[in-house]
Formats: sequence, structure tokens, C-alpha cells
Amino acid sequence: MIIIFVQDTTVSVALLQSVVALSKQLKKQCGILCMANNADMVSVYENHYSEFLKQNGFADVSVFVKQAHPGQLAEFCEQLEASFLFFQLNKESFRHLRQSLTFCRDLRIPYLFFKNSFSVLNLDKVVVPVGFLEEEIEKAQFVSAFGRFCGSEIMLLPANDYGSKAASTTDKMKTILDKFQLTYTVEKAQSDSFKVDREAIEKAVKIEADLVIISASREYGLDDILFGPKELHLIKKSPVPILLVNPRSDLYALCD
Repeated sequence: MIIIFVQDTTVSVALLQSVVALSKQLKKQCGILCMANNADMVSVYENHYSEFLKQNGFADVSVFVKQAHPGQLAEFCEQLEASFLFFQLNKESFRHLRQSLTFCRDLRIPYLFFKNSFSVLNLDKVVVPVGFLEEEIEKAQFVSAFGRFCGSEIMLLPANDYGSKAASTTDKMKTILDKFQLTYTVEKAQSDSFKVDREAIEKAVKIEADLVIISASREYGLDDILFGPKELHLIKKSPVPILLVNPRSDLYALCD
């Protein structure tokens, strides 16, 4: 199941088109998840979304409305056996982006904040920055799924570090991609691991890539608590969709 999480009564048509297309490529079902503050609003949201989907030609998209708090997002994603989460990011929810990122920290699936300014996601080209942290390898299962089922061209961007960890992880990723005979290129970044995500976004803009896959912060340090984690600033400024992968060892796979 691929889920769109919405926090108001409007849904981006481009977001719906993106999710429906991806669900067909990955052979998954898809649906909208909304959380209501009280029981009276559950049926209101159900009727609203069902009618909206029907009128716009998305009758096959399911609707799930829960009387709950957004802090329970990870719990409901597990109940729905979600494998991928799109988070609608409009003018209203943009103001609560930092709080939304906190809700997403317990997710065991990759998630993407989709701005209303984004066009339909095609996944023709995907950029993957590779830093020195061990969990960077977790990105490989998702980028390989995009390569296998979406025909994505993949660019690996290993960080320009003094050590060999980023290069070693890149070699492991290449082994996985080679297993499926996927098309990819490797280009060493000019930046080190602390700035390679930003360079990946710039590279994506330059080559007209559709997506950048980055790892979310493993832990929040003092600067993250005071000013927000790196992903907050990257999402705010990026003109390209960013797929976030939480640094956990038990991530769900998009496919078998």
C-alpha cells in the first residue's frame, strides 16, 4: 500500500497522479490517510475524499479516516501495511513541517514531502548521495526498486571524504544494482559527507532529475533541536522532491 497523508480537505491532483502511477509500477494499492479531531468529522472526511476522488477519476484510490492524532502516523502506516508514504505539503502544512518530521521519525518506510508546486513525479532519473554513515546502504533497496520497476536512471554521488566509508558503501550499492542489471553512473562529489546532500539536490536540478534520496538524521543534536534537522532545511529549499529514509535496520522493502 502506498499512502498519501493529508491534513486538510484538499488533495493535489499532481500528487494523486504521482501515487497512482507509482502504485501501478510497483504493483501496489494506494490510498489517502486523514486524521480527524473528533468522531463527527470521520464520516465528513470520508464522504468528501470519496466524492473528490470519484469526480477526478481516482475511484480506485482507497480512503482511510481515523479519529487520531498525527503522532500516531507510524502506527497507522503499520496497520495499513504501507510500504511508501507521500506527505502532502501545502501552504498550511508547510508551517508545521518541523513537527511533521518529528512524527515521521518512527516510520519504518521511506517518505516524501510533496509540495503543491511539484509536477507529476516520473522517476526517470534518481540521484543518491552516499555519505560515510553505515546506514547509507539502506537506500540501495529503494533505488534498486525504482530502477527495476520504474526504469529509473540512477546516479550515485559518493561524498568526497578522507576516509573510505562512502566509497565502500557505494561499491556495495553497485553490487546490488549490478545484480538487477540496472543503468547507473557514479560521480564523486566535491563535498564531504556533511554537505553531499545539498550538492545532490544541486546536481538533480542540473541534470533534471526527478528525485533525491537522502537519509534522515540519526539523532537530533543541540543544533537540530534549536534550529531544526538538516532535512527540514533541505526540504524547504529544494525544488526537487526528496525521499527520506530513516536510519533503521528494519526498513520495509518496496518490493520482494
